[in-house]
Amino acid sequence: MGRSADWGRIRAIAWKDLTAERRSKAGFYSVAALGITILVLFGFALGPDTRALRDAAVGALWLAVFFAGVLTFNRSYQVELDSGALDTLLLYGGGRWTIFTGKLLANLAFVMMMLVIVLIVGAVLFQVEVPAQWPTLLAVLALGVIGLVTLGTFYAAMASRSRAREVLLPLLLFPMMVPVLLAAIQASKALFGADLMQESGAWMRLLVAYDLVFLIITHLAFEYVIEV
Repeated sequence: MGRSADWGRIRAIAWKDLTAERRSKAGFYSVAALGITILVLFGFALGPDTRALRDAAVGALWLAVFFAGVLTFNRSYQVELDSGALDTLLLYGGGRWTIFTGKLLANLAFVMMMLVIVLIVGAVLFQVEVPAQWPTLLAVLALGVIGLVTLGTFYAAMASRSRAREVLLPLLLFPMMVPVLLAAIQASKALFGADLMQESGAWMRLLVAYDLVFLIITHLAFEYVIEV
């Protein structure tokens, strides 16, 4: 019964956040537009050199997803804060970890949808061909996004009470995201290069370990940071 109630709360919170975004639409469009703009700026900076564009495609893609994702995380608790409902939400029965899990799942779906758009635009803009090991590449993308969303949702909760949360969140998040970005970029580059040295496996194991560790830590710590 307890587990059933917990999963019910998780689904309710995730569905509430996704429904709010679907009705407003402005949030998703602005995040996707930022991701595309970052890719276009990279394209202008690199010039018409096709080889340079292809070599930089992976890094540009991940940075576009990363910076656009920050907008998503800043909005995670905005509805509750603007309406004064966050404290009421915290008073609901059950573990507070369910709030974090619900918001994490909503942000994960949101960022994944944005990632699809950025991938399509990036493939066209940088003239990238889909590698033969595309299933492994999808796994790398999923692992990287999970790490990004886990930490982004957690630090958004930590910064939510601050008036300067738009500035505080990137300051907290950026240093912690270095291992995720490094591993995701290197694994992706290895796959686009046919992974002759079998480097992608090591980077993927790092991503898996990072995701598992921080999924556990953030769920345990959420109850304390949301009270700050």
